[in-house]
This record gives sequence, C-alpha cells and structure tokens, in this order.
Amino acid sequence: MKASYKKYTLDFKVPSGTSRGVMTQKETWYIILKNDDTFGIGECGILRGLSVDDVPDYEHRLAWACDNIHLGKEVLLNHLREYPSIQFGVEQAFLSLQSKDPFELFPSDFSRQESPISINGLIWMGDEAYMLKQLEQKLKDGFRCIKMKIGAIDFKKEISILKSIRNNFSPEEIELRVDANGAFLPEEAMGKLERLSEFKIHSIEQPIKAGQWEEMAKLCEKTPLPIALDEELIGIFDVTQKQQLLQTIQPQYIILKPSLVGGIRGCKEWIALAEKQNCGWWITSALESNVGLNAISQFTYVLNTTMPQGLGTGSLFTNNIESPLEVSDGQLFYRRSKVWDMELIQEVCT
Repeated sequence: MKASYKKYTLDFKVPSGTSRGVMTQKETWYIILKNDDTFGIGECGILRGLSVDDVPDYEHRLAWACDNIHLGKEVLLNHLREYPSIQFGVEQAFLSLQSKDPFELFPSDFSRQESPISINGLIWMGDEAYMLKQLEQKLKDGFRCIKMKIGAIDFKKEISILKSIRNNFSPEEIELRVDANGAFLPEEAMGKLERLSEFKIHSIEQPIKAGQWEEMAKLCEKTPLPIALDEELIGIFDVTQKQQLLQTIQPQYIILKPSLVGGIRGCKEWIALAEKQNCGWWITSALESNVGLNAISQFTYVLNTTMPQGLGTGSLFTNNIESPLEVSDGQLFYRRSKVWDMELIQEVCT
C-alpha cells in the first residue's frame, strides 16, 4: 500500500462572511491510498485561523502520515492526536480503501435508498439586504430550519431580521438557530441572549469566545435560550478534559465538526460523554469539499439522529468535486442517479 497527499483550493461562489472575516477561498488536502488496483481517498479539511492544527508544520505532518501509512490506522490516529483534520482524513482513506465502493463509507439507507438527512439552511453574514435575500432563497428552497450567522453587523439590524422572520413564520413553521462565533463580550452576552429569546430561538452557538469556562458556565446556567458549544471543543483531546469541560459548563448542546474534533473517533467520544449528561448534539461540516462532506453525511446518518444537521455546505464552491450529494427541500440526499466526477478524482489522485 502506498499513500500520498495533494492540496486542493476551493473557490467560494460568493464571498462568505463570519465574525472572523470574509472567505473567498478555502484550502483542503486529500490523502490517497493505493493498493494494487484499488484506491481510497480522505479529506483533511483544515480551517485557517480556527483549526487547532493550523500550524506551520501541517504539511510536514501530512507527509509523515503518508510515509508511515504501514503503521496502520489506529497507530496513526494515536500519533496524530493534535492534528484532528489529518486524523479524519486518515479514517476516511482507510474506510474508502476497504469498501467495495470507495465513496460508500457507511452503507445505509442514506447511500442505498436515498433516505434523506434533514439539514439547516445557512445564512452568511453581510448587510441587512444581503442577509434577507439569502433568507428568502432558503425559504424558497424548502428549508424549515434556518441558521443565521450573527455578530458582524449592528445587533439591532440582526434583531430586525429575526423580528421580520418571526412576524411571518411561527416557531412551528421555521426553526431558527443563530451562531455568534464567539462575537459577544461576556458582560453583554446575557442581555443579548434575553433579547434573542424573544424570537423563540432554538439555540445560539458559541455566544462568547472559547476558553472562558466560568463565564460560559454562568451563561448556560441562567440562559433564556439553549446554548450550543462549538469552538469550545476545539483543541480538547483528552477524554478526561472533555468530561471536565462538559461537567463545568453544562451546555444544552454541543456541535461536532469531525475535521476539528478528531474525526469519527473524536465525535463518538464527545457523543458518549454528552449523552451521559443529557446534553444534546448535532453534527456540522467545516467547509469540506464533497469528499469530506460525503463521509460526514454517511457517518451522521448511521447515528440515527432526527435533528436538522449542519450539512448543507456542498453548493458553496465553484470547483467542488461533483458527487451524488444533493440538497432538495431542506434535506440532503445521496442520489443514485448521479455519479462522482472521476476525471477530477483521478486528477486529484495523481
């Protein structure tokens, strides 16, 4: 068996804004395994400025993983503990290589019977007109769960958008989630949460910056709407420390991005600990190409969760790898009538 890696740069169709800035491109890396006439592929989806493995020696570590592929998956995962996106890429590549179909990593009704996954529609930050335009399109596209990025424009304008939604759609018609990406200051957060709660918000992701466990715990204890931890989970590798975080903060939800929390193994650890505390969870992609999104989607489906997941990011890029993944009526499908762009896959694999 031989292993190699290749960088691939994804281009956004429209510049996409968060409280951390506007993105026009997103780099990703593929690990390719070859064994005689079979191949496997996995995606290492690093997010610059957010991933804990956004470090100068990232590519060197990726090369090391390929050079030492003979050590096997479990040994590699242990050595790559501080490189969660590479861990996930390695997991995918081995599953892909061992499967009859290199893109069917978790056989299920999702991949074989077109059974869909309910997902949220994502509204990126921008001026009020742009955000309302996105909202209108998401509603036309059949989404019944909307996630809105907040924290970049004036809070009053964001409130105005939420008020507009609620004036036209009840909580039963549209589930609203907001994601602050840590944009609120601790001293102002509770006031903003109280204001947001007037609009029957399902949850808010990461209201304040990660690493402020005591402040976050106070918010989770008294919050008028459920809080979901996201960035807070990044860089927590040890099971004991994961348990300590959950017991200290006691969040209502956690959000799992496999590329950021150690792939399949990392997600399973977090889920087991969260469920012991009656803490809810859902899974979100981290702007991977369709290779990584496919793996995340198939993994999510076999977990038998019914909540809307954050898996609607495949259509963001102009040069994504064509795949059977398709978003329709607020759900993600794996269409048997569609095929992978093997020409581009082969280009990536050489």
